[in-house]
Amino acid sequence: MKIGIIGATGKAGRAVVMEALSRDHETTAIVRNPARAAELFGGGVPVLARDAFDLTAEDLEAFDVVVNAVGTTPDQAQQHVDLARALVKHADGNESLRLVFILGAGSLTTGEGKHLFVEDIRKVPGAEAWVSIPENQLKELEYLRTVDDVDWVGVSPSATFEPGEARGVVLGIDQLLVADDGTSHTTSGTMAEAILDEIERPAHHKQRFTVRDRS
Repeated sequence: MKIGIIGATGKAGRAVVMEALSRDHETTAIVRNPARAAELFGGGVPVLARDAFDLTAEDLEAFDVVVNAVGTTPDQAQQHVDLARALVKHADGNESLRLVFILGAGSLTTGEGKHLFVEDIRKVPGAEAWVSIPENQLKELEYLRTVDDVDWVGVSPSATFEPGEARGVVLGIDQLLVADDGTSHTTSGTMAEAILDEIERPAHHKQRFTVRDRS
C-alpha cells in the first residue's frame, strides 16, 4: 500500500514509518523539515515537504492511507482539531483513501464510574501547563465521531506513551487498558504495530480503538 505519514519525524510517526517499511509498504514521510527526515531515515524514504496545513486534496490522492501522527505544543493544541477538520475536508469524496488519527488517552474511560481519563489527568500536579493537549485530542475525537462520509479510524495509547520497541499488542475500544500489574503503558513500537495491523486488516471503521503493551 501507499502510506503517507504526517509528522513522520515525531515519536509516533517515526515508529509508524519504520514499521511500514518493515512490511514493504510504499512509505512517504510528510514533514516540514526534510533534512530531519533524511537524518532519521536516510535516502530510502520519499519525503513530501509540506506543513500539515498546506496539504491539499491532490496531495492525499497519492496515498491509500494517510496517518496523522502530528504532535503539538500546549499553546497550539487546538491544531489537533483544526488538522482533523482539514484532512477530512481533503478526503471528502475520495473513496479509496483511509485516514488514521493517533489520538490521546484522555478520551478513554476509566474507573467504576467510567469517567473520562482526562479528568484524572487534570488532577496531576502541574498538569495545567500541558493538559490542553489531551483536552483537544478529546475534542478531535468528538469531531471525528460526527464524520460519516470519510473512512477514518482513531487509535489511542494507554496512560503512559513512550518511545520503545514493540512489546506485543492488546486491543480495546473505549476503556483505558490496564495490565494485571496495574500499569497502563504503550510504546511507540506497539502503537505502530497496531496501526499497521489495522491498515493491512481493517477491523475498525469510523471509530476509535486503543492499544497497550502485552508485556
